[in-house]
Amino acid sequence: MSDATISRATYDALSSELEELKTVGRIEIAKAIADARALGDLRENGDYHAARDAQGKMEARIRQIEHILANATVVEAAGGAFEVVSPGAYVSLRYDGDDETLDYFVGSIEERHRGVEVVSPTSPLGKALIGAREGEWVEYTAPGGTLRVEVVRLGR
Repeated sequence: MSDATISRATYDALSSELEELKTVGRIEIAKAIADARALGDLRENGDYHAARDAQGKMEARIRQIEHILANATVVEAAGGAFEVVSPGAYVSLRYDGDDETLDYFVGSIEERHRGVEVVSPTSPLGKALIGAREGEWVEYTAPGGTLRVEVVRLGR
């Protein structure tokens, strides 16, 4: 099973970000490190240490994106029409005892949808939701105990 479920748009955005980091990002960091080295003593050179820290963070992000792209399942229509809760679906939930509904997108944390929290299909809530239909109740175990939630609506 793949690590993440992402939409085609997110896959494309991550691919673009990766290309940008591997080309422009690496060139800019290399220049910043070279400029900082020119300032002298590296042991007490804050600019040099900041540039090296930025380089480490950028390289970590490159590895993260490469892993996501290599292991992701791409769903073609994020938020499209679904009969049951599946990766790529929007879902409105109501917790037992609450009147308020909460909206979620079932997918990778890399998915960024305004005003909608993302729930991973591999999380306890995500696992409980997968396959559920509108009107069904599911239960999952959280750190505070077992929670019960109703699938109020599928889709936006």
